[in-house]
Amino acid sequence: MKIEKLTPAFKDYLWGGTKLRDVYRKPCDFDKVAESWELSTHPAGESRISGGEFDGMTLNEYFKAHPEVLGENVRRFDNFPVLIKLIDAKSPLSIQVHPSDEYALEHEHEYGKTEMWYIVDCDPGASLYFGVNRAITPEEFRKRIEDNTVEEVLNRAQVHPGDVFFIEAGTLHAIGAGILICEIQQNSNCTYRVYDYGRLGADGKPRELHIEKALAVSKLTPAEGAGAVPEEKAISGGSAARLGQCKYFTTDRYTVDSEICLDVGGCSFMSLTAIKGSGQIIGPENTVEFATGDTVFIPADTGAVTVKGKSALVAVSVKGE
Repeated sequence: MKIEKLTPAFKDYLWGGTKLRDVYRKPCDFDKVAESWELSTHPAGESRISGGEFDGMTLNEYFKAHPEVLGENVRRFDNFPVLIKLIDAKSPLSIQVHPSDEYALEHEHEYGKTEMWYIVDCDPGASLYFGVNRAITPEEFRKRIEDNTVEEVLNRAQVHPGDVFFIEAGTLHAIGAGILICEIQQNSNCTYRVYDYGRLGADGKPRELHIEKALAVSKLTPAEGAGAVPEEKAISGGSAARLGQCKYFTTDRYTVDSEICLDVGGCSFMSLTAIKGSGQIIGPENTVEFATGDTVFIPADTGAVTVKGKSALVAVSVKGE
């Protein structure tokens, strides 16, 4: 099977900016381009194949027609386990939390969400919220939401390009203003909004909060793993770093100085999202050109793949249990 370039779905949430369109050349005419769903089978925004034999086909259609492209490790899941986004936060996102699989399946009839953030770029001094800064009780949490002081008990972390945050289900979090993120997450859109700074939605009304459900799922003790800096290891033609791993996805960063070789075996597909630079991805059956912001899908069992050109790429696959 050939390597496929993808076209994302777009979201115009009120906090979004214009970098994905103006800097990363995403083909979207929204006034605000908050998110591009780069690798997605979620019904709220499916990505599509761009060019070639399957041009215009949704990823769901492609996977149903050719399930072998997913790999052995994906078969244990009821649905495709991963969703990859590029997120441009011009304004801060709401303070929110995602439930576990168990809670979400019982109450929302979909899976929960564990996710990770890779900081692609940010304004000087930009920060985000990641967990609480001390242990608090549910009663204090509720009161602080009601009296607009919840930010005082959240852990504010200053960010830099290359930082990694792994956000397990139940961790309170919020992306701050001036941050561009590559988000790798479970294939779910289940979010409980806790606090939204009193903002109004497009309809002129305050956006809905989900306080009772958030109280039921939030971890009210400090979280670990804030702002980890990945360890870089030299490989032929560049370097590699493991960014994060869980049962749903494994994420690596490859920095290409000239050319690197990757082996995509039968256990899992591999997606590559270019966060910097440009080049070529060369497989046994075809070659795909890429530029900053592009995402490509490499089918399982493709074998040896060569990446040429100076670039940095976020690679996602699914490892065995």
